[in-house]
Amino acid sequence: MTFACRELRLLWVLPYLPWPLSSGGKTRVYHLLRALAQRGHRITLLAQSKTPPDATARAALEPWLERLVILPRRPLRHPQTLAAILFSSCPLLASVNGFSTATRKTFGELLEQSWDLVHIDHSYSCEPYLPLLDSRAQPWVLMEHNLESALGGATYGQLPRALAGFVHYDQWRYRRWERRVLGAADQVVAVTDDDARLLAQVTGRSVPVVVNAVDSARFASVSPDFGSQRLLFVGNFEYAPNLDAVEWAVREIMPRLWQRFPQARLQICGHAMPEHWPQTFSDLRLEWSGFVPDLRDAQGQAAIFLAPLRQGGGSKLKVIEALAAGLAVVSTRQGASGLGVQPGRELLLADDAAGLAAALADLLDQPNRAAALGEAGRTYARARHDWQTAATQLETVYADVLTQWEKARCS
Repeated sequence: MTFACRELRLLWVLPYLPWPLSSGGKTRVYHLLRALAQRGHRITLLAQSKTPPDATARAALEPWLERLVILPRRPLRHPQTLAAILFSSCPLLASVNGFSTATRKTFGELLEQSWDLVHIDHSYSCEPYLPLLDSRAQPWVLMEHNLESALGGATYGQLPRALAGFVHYDQWRYRRWERRVLGAADQVVAVTDDDARLLAQVTGRSVPVVVNAVDSARFASVSPDFGSQRLLFVGNFEYAPNLDAVEWAVREIMPRLWQRFPQARLQICGHAMPEHWPQTFSDLRLEWSGFVPDLRDAQGQAAIFLAPLRQGGGSKLKVIEALAAGLAVVSTRQGASGLGVQPGRELLLADDAAGLAAALADLLDQPNRAAALGEAGRTYARARHDWQTAATQLETVYADVLTQWEKARCS
């Protein structure tokens, strides 16, 4: 039986609402949901949300869904959350996103219906669902955006040093949790080849990749201003690696760049920007823009996208979007992780502040070189990272899982 050629009924489960598109994870999920719906698949989305959904969120999501089910997510400092963090066998992230009676009950009711596949994003979200999935003959896929147990700096970087003992204990808990969850899924899916290799070591099975991507047509209209001496950074500041990237940039990278280009400006955009930053870093050449729903205007005013990331995993949607918009990109190796770009052709790489500042200065000094770099990056993003490519990869995963289930049923 061939499954990729017929419509599937999917139950998709998330620990957050994929709107607004304020993080790479939300952006990825939204565009995959939209692409699958456009191909005729019928999708019910079960999501937890910190805040009640407004009319804008529903208007963005409901056209692509057969049904949208939204449950409230406990606050981090809720007594039940704190008790789970301290006393459960689950790691911090799984405790924050788990132990919800309402979520487990709703998921159980949904499982009474007939689904071709259940799709869950993030191993840390699985605590309410594992017992029910273990008790039902229901194929399910786990999409893991990062190898969470390896992200010590990203997950724990904001905790006081006095909690170092807890950090080591919690990483041990996550490695144990990871083995359990990844082993239970019928198929684990990664975002990059590097993550796939690491996840395969945990599962002992092959792990396919569904790439991070962009709407290439949407960003094709952007024309960067390579003579502007403007730089751009974008990030979700609930994510510790983005906090580290900005503070490193404004403390160490920009002062070096200003020695050669004193008029250079850095615009910082993103959700949940710390309120103290504009006061702490008060140089007028730093523009604190906060969350920007449509980045194309900011991209069109900039010459270079700076990605000074030192922590994290996966591939960075903000970098792929910058490439698709034709910006010249200057990045650390971590910022370009998971991408098949050629350094020097599609972007410039450096891993220390002096090297990044020198690369930025060289491009500001040579606008034609920056333009050539940007055009090569746009060509790469269009060829390798379009959402239709990602949707086809995910359909192939679904087809393989269902084929294996059909074989097992018939044997």
